[in-house]
Parts: sequence; structure tokens; C-alpha cells
Amino acid sequence: MDTEFEQVSHTGFMQHNGGMLFRKISELEYQFKTTVQEYHLNPGGITHGGFIMSLLDSGLGTAVHRLLAPDARAATISFDVKFISGSSSGDVLLGTAWVLKKTRSLIFVRGEISCGERLIATAEGVWKVL
Repeated sequence: MDTEFEQVSHTGFMQHNGGMLFRKISELEYQFKTTVQEYHLNPGGITHGGFIMSLLDSGLGTAVHRLLAPDARAATISFDVKFISGSSSGDVLLGTAWVLKKTRSLIFVRGEISCGERLIATAEGVWKVL
């Protein structure tokens, strides 16, 4: 079991979105986190839904890739997000990903993001093993 978070978004989309820290809790449970910045806010002053969705997709997708062999790849084919509460600049968002089922060609994952005790969003997704 890994206990320390590591930076996993050194390049690409999430790096430009502020980065994401990640750690393995168990073979089927993972955590990820980031801190909301001013540029993540929508005109209403709360974290933009697109950023929340991107963070969930990246966190759950990283869990899928950690589950696979090092040279294997997967892509999101279905993703459903429910927004529960808002967050704002300076908030630390902590996400959890649970792998529900893995077949030879598909991986089913559920996740959520919280800020302290406040649930921000939940997600369910399916990844296709390429």
C-alpha cells in the first residue's frame, strides 16, 4: 500500500490544469487530490464543472491505468457525473476511485470528490482496454 501522494500529471492536460496528486490505497481503491486555483472558477466564483469533470476523469482513469499492465492502455468510453456541492479557490479537493469490475476488455469505476466533509461530485465510468 502506498501512503504518500505523488505528482502524476507532469505533462499534458492535467498539468496545464494545475496538476494532480495520486496514491494507491489498495488494489481496487485509489485517491487523488488537487487545490482549486482562481483560474478554476466559473463567473459565479465556484469551481467550474468542467474542471471537476476533468479531475474525476483523470483520477479514475489513472486508477484504471495503475490496475493494468505497464504497457497496456485504456480510454474512457462512458462517463457520468453528478454535481452535489460547490467549492472555491484554495479548497483542497480529495477524490477516491473504486474499481468495481474488470473484464478482459472493460473496467468499471466509481468515484467521488470531497472537500473536507462536503461531497462535491460523484462519477461512474467505463474504460475500454485498448
